[in-house]
Amino acid sequence: MAGENKPDDINIPPFETADLRANLVKFLDSEFDDPVAGGKRRVGNFRWGVYIFYDYDGEPIYVGQTNEMLRTRIRRHLTNQRTDAVAMGVLDPFEVYEIEVFPLPQFQDVATAVDRAAARAHLNALEHAVYGKAIAGSNFQAILNEKDPPAPTVEVPIPPSFRMRVVSDDVAKIRSHPDFRIARRSLIISRLAQVISERKVQGGLRRVLLTQAKRLQWLADRRYQALGGAASVETENGDEGENE
Repeated sequence: MAGENKPDDINIPPFETADLRANLVKFLDSEFDDPVAGGKRRVGNFRWGVYIFYDYDGEPIYVGQTNEMLRTRIRRHLTNQRTDAVAMGVLDPFEVYEIEVFPLPQFQDVATAVDRAAARAHLNALEHAVYGKAIAGSNFQAILNEKDPPAPTVEVPIPPSFRMRVVSDDVAKIRSHPDFRIARRSLIISRLAQVISERKVQGGLRRVLLTQAKRLQWLADRRYQALGGAASVETENGDEGENE
């Protein structure tokens, strides 16, 4: 009714969104060793590094790199500052259960063009190594990146990493349910297929669609078998509806 006082909840985000933001802050504010500066640094405050997103099965789904700060790049993926990967339907933030980061503290304060070029070469090589390791550890031998990382020009070791879940138990109960995940994945596949049908796209986006389809089939088959498989299917009554 006009003039009636109502609670102003229009700016209150859904609890799942608020939950992700809170847990993302915990993750990004977690302390990590910085042997260059000495002591600890908040993991999100490392400027250079590589990151991996994992789904509710511990399956690696996306690998990325940044030199603008891990905090900034990861928040763009998972909050309202969406990236192309999210907009195109390549990455679904609802599927992200854990994040792993590989900070590069030795490049925190690079200033000269020469140093930045060396840091960029190191970052590219690290992304390539982490990407290859993620695919090798995947049940599908594939992840959801639209593009392959650049070929390395230097050889680098994979440094220590930090990995943590970014959803609470309450949200996990909702999003980890197989039927929710099947429905959500089907929606993402539909959006991605729509993008492909409307644009001239490269093969990478079609590879993502194929990988998502394989992941959906695997998830649906696992759910079907868990509920009894063929034994759960009812036999049709051949006489039903004959006289209607």
